[in-house]
Amino acid sequence: MSGRVWFITGTSRGFGRIWARAALARGDRVAATARDVASLADLVTEFGDAVLPVRLDVADKHQVTKAVATAREAFGRIDVVVNNAGYGLFGPVEDVTEEQARAQLDTNFFGTLWVTQAVLPVLREQGSGHLLQVSSIAGIASWPMLGLYHASKWAVEGLTDALAQEVAPFGIHVTLLEPGPYRTDWRGSSAVWAKAAPPYAERAHAPSAPGDPEATAGPLMELVDAERPPLRAFLGASALETARAVYEDRLHTWELWDPVAKAAQGN
Repeated sequence: MSGRVWFITGTSRGFGRIWARAALARGDRVAATARDVASLADLVTEFGDAVLPVRLDVADKHQVTKAVATAREAFGRIDVVVNNAGYGLFGPVEDVTEEQARAQLDTNFFGTLWVTQAVLPVLREQGSGHLLQVSSIAGIASWPMLGLYHASKWAVEGLTDALAQEVAPFGIHVTLLEPGPYRTDWRGSSAVWAKAAPPYAERAHAPSAPGDPEATAGPLMELVDAERPPLRAFLGASALETARAVYEDRLHTWELWDPVAKAAQGN
């Protein structure tokens, strides 16, 4: 039993629900957030006072600040923060509406930022803590019909890379979780679909062998328990293969065009 206190966003289903249950099952305490706290009733029934259900829409900065304060007041500290809340927006870049684009970034990027900003003073004061940002293999690679989703996750990647360097002196660990495809509800009721104009065919990425989300619980606990957790961690068997292909292609292109880059240096 680790005795840690977790703050997890998006625990109504998917990864957030699985990880909250795994933490509770090993004796940790969890501030479990969701837009509909009724969805957390079964966790409360099973784990009692070890779980604190907190109503939260991460796109609302005021709610985020209040939720973090509520969790700290209830448990006295926060040890592990999982920025998991998010959804997929599908559709060609040309046809995504302004409202859809802003909503995607408000949840996936700004929601992550607001939670990060709210918990950092707590973690700094403690001189410890582990912040896990749920990115995606889509945070380093891209596919058609997912442009705004990619934009949100690539933004989380850049934000977190810099953040890790800023907070390391305070004893705070930061990890980007980069899952490959999993059998979650990401493409189902959680998704938003932009109306595509006739020139675009439906070409959203459809993985052939998605993983079992339940299998991520043990590896996540291993990451949290590590003395020196990594900045980046893939989840899933195909993620490394995808990343290797992407980076090999990028390096090849940069090397091919390096004479042009050097010519642009000037004297």
